[in-house]
Amino acid sequence: MRIQLSDHFTYKRLFRFIIPSVIMMICTSVYSIVDGLFVSNFVGTTPFAALNLMLPLLMGISTIGFMIGTGGSALVAIKLGEGEREKANEYFSMLIYILIGAGVVVAVTAFIFMRPVAYAMGATEDMIGYCVLYGRILCVSLPGFMLQIAFQNFFIVAEKPELSLRMSLISGAANVVFDFLFIVVFDWGLAGAGAATAIGEILGGVVPIIYFSRENNSLLRLGKTRFYGNILLKTCTNGSSELMTNISSSLVNMLYNFQLMRLAGEDGVAAYGVIMYVTFIFAAVNIGYSIGSAPVVSYNYGAGNHAELKNIFRKSIVVLGCAGFGMTILAELLSYPLTKGFVGYDPELFEMTCHGFRLYALSFMLSGFNIWGSGFFTALGNGAISAAISFLRTLVFQTSVVLILPIFFQLNGVWMAIVTAELLALFVTFAFLLKKRKKYHYV
Repeated sequence: MRIQLSDHFTYKRLFRFIIPSVIMMICTSVYSIVDGLFVSNFVGTTPFAALNLMLPLLMGISTIGFMIGTGGSALVAIKLGEGEREKANEYFSMLIYILIGAGVVVAVTAFIFMRPVAYAMGATEDMIGYCVLYGRILCVSLPGFMLQIAFQNFFIVAEKPELSLRMSLISGAANVVFDFLFIVVFDWGLAGAGAATAIGEILGGVVPIIYFSRENNSLLRLGKTRFYGNILLKTCTNGSSELMTNISSSLVNMLYNFQLMRLAGEDGVAAYGVIMYVTFIFAAVNIGYSIGSAPVVSYNYGAGNHAELKNIFRKSIVVLGCAGFGMTILAELLSYPLTKGFVGYDPELFEMTCHGFRLYALSFMLSGFNIWGSGFFTALGNGAISAAISFLRTLVFQTSVVLILPIFFQLNGVWMAIVTAELLALFVTFAFLLKKRKKYHYV
């Protein structure tokens, strides 16, 4: 049975609607996880450290897709809620066409300046060749990755979350198969990892364009449009929180790598890379819930359905609280086997990684509320508050604590920085939710 944005959402209906988005985000995280797993076990520690050093930069560059996807999908969903489907499709088409052009420009620029950027990020002479190689290969697929990220949001607005899930499964499966083929069978090393990821990302971006360009039974279709400067500005403003989140996360990850290189050398960077890979899986649950529930919030806000808005708000608080507690317990129980799969070949590196992950995992109890809170205000069209939460959470708080805590606690200070930052951000998130409850009528 098809679930519509205008439906009343019970827990069962809500789970059925958002589960594809959660699985989709987990599948998306497969890109870096699978690359890291194969490179760590079949290529070597230095290429693995190079991959980890470049990944924050590449994710940071892709943030345009997050901005257009989250900011634009909220505006399109609100317009659908107001009953203006034709206008919603014009907005959708314009944003996708602009994203394609922006993706190509950014990818070419990044390709040209990859070497000096890699040096600026702290690449050693042993790592620089690997950094440039991996980075430039992924620049080829960067426009496709940006489109895939954006379409994840638009598929949900189109009431087709299952198609988004299928695309993620296809892209993720392609990445796994080609990683094995290129690295294990053909012995292409780090280049094989990059090529496998590029193939998955291109599939994830091109296939949705074909779907939305043809006749379909969804709410959205690519077609003729014109330039709406005010909508592009609102999209960028409204999606600025996601842009800020991803850029800030990339900058903070670079800072983590700098601190770890100083405190523990290449092993520290490798350990942090493993922790990030494993964390991607748990974070995907919270991000997937935020992405999956946002169009429902936007639609009901646009339709003026305050009762359903309150319903979604209450259920979200309960779901996120239970999920955060459950994921933290699960992460602590699985810390040994999860990290052993990446670095079990090196006892010293494995011990450092496992210990660091157990401290880092305490943040899972808190992060869900902050991720969802930022996305909730984006869905309501309030990009300023959403950006404030993201800016404080991912840049101000994390940067401050990762610089301060290692002074007193050395390596443990790096691992505990995220927990402290999430706790500080939680106070900010709930303060905004309390302050704006009467304006948006979600309480």
